[in-house]
Amino acid sequence: MRSVVVTGANSGIGRAAVIALARSGLDVIGTVRTEEKAGEFTASLRDADVSARTVLLDVADPKSCEAAFAEIDELTAGGPWAVVNNAGVQLMGAVEDVTDDEARHILEVNLLGAARVCRWALPAMRRRGAGRIVNVTSLAGLMAAPFNGWYAASKHGLEALSDSLRMENARFGVRVSLVEPGYYETRMIPLGAGRLMRLATEGDSSHQNAYVVALGGLARRRPFPPAEEAADAIRRAVGERRPAARYRVGRETLFVRAARCVPSALTDGLLRRAAGLYGPVPPGLGG
Repeated sequence: MRSVVVTGANSGIGRAAVIALARSGLDVIGTVRTEEKAGEFTASLRDADVSARTVLLDVADPKSCEAAFAEIDELTAGGPWAVVNNAGVQLMGAVEDVTDDEARHILEVNLLGAARVCRWALPAMRRRGAGRIVNVTSLAGLMAAPFNGWYAASKHGLEALSDSLRMENARFGVRVSLVEPGYYETRMIPLGAGRLMRLATEGDSSHQNAYVVALGGLARRRPFPPAEEAADAIRRAVGERRPAARYRVGRETLFVRAARCVPSALTDGLLRRAAGLYGPVPPGLGG
């Protein structure tokens, strides 16, 4: 049985991917950061009537990665056949309203963490002459929007890294794919909304009024589709004989594709209006 490691497996797209992969007959190992999350993960698998194993792993901690892959190597008799880099964090806010420490953290988790996992998984795949790496990015990795710049930067970086990985390792039989989801109903949505609310009501940001507009737009777009749709794309990327380089899913896909065919001024205007960044600057916000 082929083994698959899914990082960030305790909720959202990661948990849905574990369930989809397990139902397709794969030996799935889901990673979570804490024992508490491991318990939640195990309970959710029982509810879904599937089985998977659990390993503690914090992708932002090099020592945790080393220990986790030592355990994974034992569980899989030499290393997993596939890895799904799904672990990630969200960070809303204008570029200038994000601190250096906050920016470093999102890059550490979303970009360096994924690279770290690949570094540990690749040797066994090369020895075997086969393997799959599926990196979950976002449509934000293709087109940035207001108040999403640092998240988009982390996902743009993972897009580039994945393209290089795909070309570097194809001759070893290792296939690298990207899954690029739009908005889905996951924990990132309320976390992002909470962050915007704090920025709108605390401090003295020049974008406070726009944060309120962006929050209203986010609320009007909910509910978002369930995470199972994105998980199915992950299942295909892992299981198809000839996986595609990219799997784009979500109702925002059409807009992202169309944006590449029109002047940037048009898409900038649409996104600025949606984020409340259009028209005269209110008094007191020009500083």
